[in-house]
Amino acid sequence: MAVIAPAKSKRGRKAAADASPSSVQVLDRSLKLLAMIADHDGSALSDLASKTGLAPSTVHRLLTSLQNHDMVAHDPETGDWTIGVGAFAIGNGFLRSRKLGSISRRFLKRLMEECGETANIGVEDDGDVVFISQVESHAPMRAFYRPGRRGPIHASGIGKAILSTWSDTEIGRTVSRKELGHFTEHTLDTLPALLKNIQEIRSRGWSIDDEEHTLGMRCIAAPIFNEHGEAVGGISISGPTVRLPKDKLSVLGPVVRDTANELTRAMGGRRPEEL
Repeated sequence: MAVIAPAKSKRGRKAAADASPSSVQVLDRSLKLLAMIADHDGSALSDLASKTGLAPSTVHRLLTSLQNHDMVAHDPETGDWTIGVGAFAIGNGFLRSRKLGSISRRFLKRLMEECGETANIGVEDDGDVVFISQVESHAPMRAFYRPGRRGPIHASGIGKAILSTWSDTEIGRTVSRKELGHFTEHTLDTLPALLKNIQEIRSRGWSIDDEEHTLGMRCIAAPIFNEHGEAVGGISISGPTVRLPKDKLSVLGPVVRDTANELTRAMGGRRPEEL
């Protein structure tokens, strides 16, 4: 039995072809308007028309369509257009899905492949570091941190990366609540020694755990920031000193730092200096 529908199929393709460019243009213009409105507390129609180069009537038509979906709101007294509750709800959907562990996975995998060492994600909790995700190196001798494991903030690459974003006063207040444990001859177990190291970390943007917790193991880490420029965690690579000699740290440090910055942007975050 033959299938007969060539004319209908052709009309469908033509309609789709005719509608597609126009629909994309409308969507593109609407999203640009939405972004402009989001950058201000209130925007007048004339200002939006001037910035976009569109006719006021076109801008009004797009705004009305966005308003019908609660994406923008109009104040009849001032005439200003503002972000609507619909856009807020969509934004909250992103916030709900923004889980550091899941979003960071692809960054961890790439970092492990680039550096050849185990990559980790950790957060600060009550003056400790808690490891929440990891991608292990393929090497037979490698670092391993079970998710949920807690570690001392002052003897951890991630811990010191997070501390470097705090003020000296905040650091002093946090470490004063806990004894600075001594783990190896390299442990920075006094506040002055820790703060001196923190200054170095701030200047270069990445930290080193130089056998400070475990002899024979090194770690390089950098902080991850939220939309307020606050450190919400850190990303690191960890491995044996034989594969992470001191002359290699200055090469891998910027790689870890750049990956942390990329992850920050992927989460919708910003570094403090970008605010």
